[in-house]
Amino acid sequence: MPPHPKRKISKGRRDRRRAHDALEARNLTVCPNCGQMRLPHTVCANCGHYKGREVIAVEKDNK
Repeated sequence: MPPHPKRKISKGRRDRRRAHDALEARNLTVCPNCGQMRLPHTVCANCGHYKGREVIAVEKDNK
């Protein structure tokens, strides 16, 4: 049989332990070429530009 806790862990101690478990919002930046939000230091998925030049050729959908 596994051991059981000898004392109840208080709500304050439990919540202090969980203080660092909250999710953080992603740090998004604006693409200077198309204005779409993207992750920093990554190629823009909308236009395919990175650091002012086109890295990936992205097909445009005509709707």
